[in-house]
Amino acid sequence: VQLQASGGGLVQPGGYLRLSCVASRSIFNLLDMGWYRQPPGKQRELVAAITNGGTTNYGDSVKGRFTISRDNAKRTVYLQMNSLKPEDTATYYCVRCSGYECQTVNAWGQGTLVTVSS
Repeated sequence: VQLQASGGGLVQPGGYLRLSCVASRSIFNLLDMGWYRQPPGKQRELVAAITNGGTTNYGDSVKGRFTISRDNAKRTVYLQMNSLKPEDTATYYCVRCSGYECQTVNAWGQGTLVTVSS
């Protein structure tokens, strides 16, 4: 599966962005999907995941601020990011993964940069 992410950019603290990721496979509705991020100089971490049944899972640092969703008809997964903080600055990667915890990643998208700064 090929994953095409978009929606990154520069935003002020407290602002919001919505990332989108379109998958190439017609079996998208069967796939578990997620978002990882890699802050500058740090390791990648799970941001959020959504199973093919719609069950969601979030990293502790984004709970209550970020929302992952999917539109199977559009083969698209979204990440709505609200109340953004400077520490959310990172390259965000759309992934196809396995299961609720999304620890096994089967495919990575190309990444989209989010910068939170005044």
